[in-house]
Amino acid sequence: MKSGIAAVGLLHPGSMGAAIAAQLRAQGMTVLWCPVGRGDASRLRAEHAGMEAVDDLGQLLQRANLLISLCPPAAAEEVAAEVAEHGFRDGTYVEANAITPQRVRAVAARLPDAAVVDGSVVGSPPVGGKQPMLYLSGPPRHVTLVADLFEGTDVRTRPLGTEIGQASALKLAYSSYQKASRVLAAVAYGLADANGVADELVQIASKRSGSYLTETDYIPKTAARAWRWAPELADVADLLAESGLPDDFMRQIAAALHRWDEVHDRSVTVSRALELLSSAEARHTDSRTS
Repeated sequence: MKSGIAAVGLLHPGSMGAAIAAQLRAQGMTVLWCPVGRGDASRLRAEHAGMEAVDDLGQLLQRANLLISLCPPAAAEEVAAEVAEHGFRDGTYVEANAITPQRVRAVAARLPDAAVVDGSVVGSPPVGGKQPMLYLSGPPRHVTLVADLFEGTDVRTRPLGTEIGQASALKLAYSSYQKASRVLAAVAYGLADANGVADELVQIASKRSGSYLTETDYIPKTAARAWRWAPELADVADLLAESGLPDDFMRQIAAALHRWDEVHDRSVTVSRALELLSSAEARHTDSRTS
């Protein structure tokens, strides 16, 4: 038992969650997950990470006294509500999804008998030597507990303070540039490609260091992740509005990501990604949702 943690419950093993679970398993920690309602992909990720399956969420909560929520951002409050309904108390709940500070506080309000730590992961999943940073804010003792849990792993931790929402605000501030700029680069490349000057655009961009416009192989990767990024950037827009900053452009970027909804973690070519980005059907969908 590390730092008084009997077992960790992970909700739910996506690519980031499974990689983090594997890091904890390498330290000898028991990591539980609940396969109910999950697909084959989740099952394979969990098995590969060495996670232990339980029969239902109730059993998971009986055994785990620290939970990490890493799910699609839109489902964060739903997951917390389900945990609350099953009576999770006297444990630590790490809300590690990319959501607004207001939504993190709503999660904390749903779990009054647990200690909620606001967490945000910046960086790629910890595989192949990659070392993402897990930023933490909230009750100091529980922030320290989580930081100690990851000591010796490739998940680095950094406490930010005692206020719930600080870690999430940092994540969304970073996402507002890092993810939105990828979408803007794809749109710019699509515009150049449609007018026969794509190669010239890349040549111009290559004269500047670090331009996403030179990374055209990232366009299909952006398309594949669009179903996860769109809700995150919608939350960025909400936080911009809450902070008195312009938010319309971020909502339009989220809408652009929805044009790639059908890709959903699949591999596509650059040309197919651009086709979907500029399709008449997608423009019709935008008009219905705006």
